[in-house]
Amino acid sequence: MPPSSPRPNTIARFPWWLLAIALIGLVTLWAIVADEGYSEIFDVLRKGVVTTLWVTFVAFGLAGLLGLVIALARTSGNPWLSQIATFYVEIIRGIPMLVALFYVAFVGAPAMVAAANWLLTPLIQPSWIEPLTVRNFDFTWRAIVALTICYSAFIAEIFRAGIEAVDRGQIEAARSLGLGRWHTFRFIVAPQALRTILPPLGNDFVSMIKDSALVSALGVQDITQLGKVYSSSTFKFFETYNVVAFLYLTMTISLSLFVRWLEQRLKQSDMR
Repeated sequence: MPPSSPRPNTIARFPWWLLAIALIGLVTLWAIVADEGYSEIFDVLRKGVVTTLWVTFVAFGLAGLLGLVIALARTSGNPWLSQIATFYVEIIRGIPMLVALFYVAFVGAPAMVAAANWLLTPLIQPSWIEPLTVRNFDFTWRAIVALTICYSAFIAEIFRAGIEAVDRGQIEAARSLGLGRWHTFRFIVAPQALRTILPPLGNDFVSMIKDSALVSALGVQDITQLGKVYSSSTFKFFETYNVVAFLYLTMTISLSLFVRWLEQRLKQSDMR
């Protein structure tokens, strides 16, 4: 009779870290519900959750589209497109996020407004429309543009890695069967690359939620900015930043658990 395989150590495999996080979250949630001071802080900060999620979702969606274009340019085989895309990726990845945020907000925004007025000159000169001013460029959208530019470089590398992970033999076989470049990408490359890039894309989305706190430097009314204003006026720094951390952790840990679940599902589907 073959020896039975050792049973896994259930205690060692139990996610105690998740239990500890859940207990901390329950204690904080209880304080928010039971304590009047924490409840007031939560009522103030919850308005910033919508702004944080809005900035994150819009910026990540735009960064994903721009990153895909850059990744396709890098893998296109055209040396000029590849060189331009590589230049963009290396430059953007080397600039700190906060510096890029200030540059877009205070240098890029006036330049874009000036360019828009130049393009609209035929309509502005007959006084059909008023010329745009920098005030028309909302700071929230300046923050979104900055996050889009910065994250597109990182997402482009994720897309590129996923595309290059597809076996070249499959691509050559598809081309030999008469499939064009677009159909090869759509039916052969994209489905396989998607399975590779989904987990790192999820991790980047979690990172963008945290980096969205930088938009508070522009006065955007997100969680961090509202917490900074409230704590400065009430001097309740400990209570306020406890709630700020709780809100960010709720969003990031929930998404991290979803990414882990997605990775497990992808592994299980690969084993079938």
